[in-house]
Amino acid sequence: MTVVLKVGGASAAGVGAAVEALRSSGARVCVVHGAGPQISEEMARRGLVPQFVAGRRVTTAEVLEVVRESLAAVNAAVCAAIGPDALPLAGDEIGLEAALVPELGFVGRAVPSAPPAVLDALAAGLVPVVTPLARGPLNVNADEAASALAVGIGAAGIRFLTDVPGLYHEGRLVQTIAAQRAQALVDGGAFDGGIVPKLLAAASAARSGVAAEIGLTAVTA
Repeated sequence: MTVVLKVGGASAAGVGAAVEALRSSGARVCVVHGAGPQISEEMARRGLVPQFVAGRRVTTAEVLEVVRESLAAVNAAVCAAIGPDALPLAGDEIGLEAALVPELGFVGRAVPSAPPAVLDALAAGLVPVVTPLARGPLNVNADEAASALAVGIGAAGIRFLTDVPGLYHEGRLVQTIAAQRAQALVDGGAFDGGIVPKLLAAASAARSGVAAEIGLTAVTA
């Protein structure tokens, strides 16, 4: 059984324990991580103003440089937290696929793919740690990248590691939500910010047969 673990730049501290727990249960683990806070911080340091459209960061050539550097730093930290079995992989170098979103610059919409480097690492008992850059290179939302990779490699599940217990709606922690309901709530403006791409990515994975969890919240087909 293979599980994709998506880790945010703000929640990378818990990745070591999460990977260990999954591997102890017999699962093979692939990690995909973001670096949102680190990218925004470095852009601010350089005087670059971030712009987002539907959760995707508008990415110029200058911003792409910041994205790559920030992802590399987080990748190194995540690999260190996991230990010697971690294998750092740059998504654009191993062949992650994405459809260009030209109005956003160097940005792609993730599509399912199965890079041989990921499959080989899993078969060897390693933990591939993948950055959300696609061929181009294109900057890809990390939640979408994790979902598309999970579908592409035929993972049994995808888990979104967050710094909150799960999905909250109307002040309550949601235990289970169907993909269609999740889409309707997003369309109706019930959520905003980073939970939106995460919830839609989980819903997309669930519709493709991949068991999806955001913290303690199960997202079902």
